[in-house]
Amino acid sequence: MKESLRYLNNAKEILKSVSIENNIYTDIKPVREAFSTAYLAILEAINEYLVTRKGFTKKELPKSVDAYREALRKHIAIHNGKLMREFENLYDALHIAGYYRGLIYDARAVKDYLKAAKEFIYKIH
Repeated sequence: MKESLRYLNNAKEILKSVSIENNIYTDIKPVREAFSTAYLAILEAINEYLVTRKGFTKKELPKSVDAYREALRKHIAIHNGKLMREFENLYDALHIAGYYRGLIYDARAVKDYLKAAKEFIYKIH
């Protein structure tokens, strides 16, 4: 969990340098970078679980979002459909809307998604 939280803290650090006006980040580029880093924190949490608890080697770790979904279904969320829904929500928010499309720049929403990412990481570990 240590490495995944390090990624998440890096995402928060990126945001500290961005000014906020009327609760909106004034520069979208670092916000997108923070979302990308937070998404990597989620993936790193899954990797850590697979390596430490399931004995995966680095070579066996998932290499696509579909492979991460399958690993979650098979090894982590086998009896927890809610965890799968949370992963899908975080994928859509952090990776697609936040990073890829740059659609989330409201400071409250950004904070909420980073909090949700942290909660997801703790649920896995």
